[in-house]
Amino acid sequence: MLVKATFAALLTVMSLPALAATCEATIESNDAMQFNTKEMVVDKSCEKFTVNLKHTGKLAKAAMGHNWVLTKAADKQAVATEGMTAGLDKDYVKPDDARVIAHTKVIGGGESDSVTFDVSKLAAGEDYAFFCSFPGHWAIMTGTLKLGS
Repeated sequence: MLVKATFAALLTVMSLPALAATCEATIESNDAMQFNTKEMVVDKSCEKFTVNLKHTGKLAKAAMGHNWVLTKAADKQAVATEGMTAGLDKDYVKPDDARVIAHTKVIGGGESDSVTFDVSKLAAGEDYAFFCSFPGHWAIMTGTLKLGS
């Protein structure tokens, strides 16, 4: 009897739709100037979204540092170009740049950092880009972020 009740309860739980959206993602970077994903989707039911950046390489941040920067796709090149002059101590992001929705610190091999942002900053139908703003990396280390259903 207990086995039947346990099995019935398990079937009930397994048939329920997933109620909670995943409001967090992990992305990895490496010494070959690559992210391990080219697309991220943020569920619109999330109030906040957290990106965890991990550098799986071995090189120091001054030599092969990476960050994760989120902007509208149309702003990516200008934000990356202007960010170069900000320098490593400012994570290659121009201070108080209103075009930057979120960004992590620049990290080196074996390090990690996270950033959490308000999903309300994203608009349905808008094209968003994430990229590494370390000089010379933004054209290769890039991807799209979408506001999902």
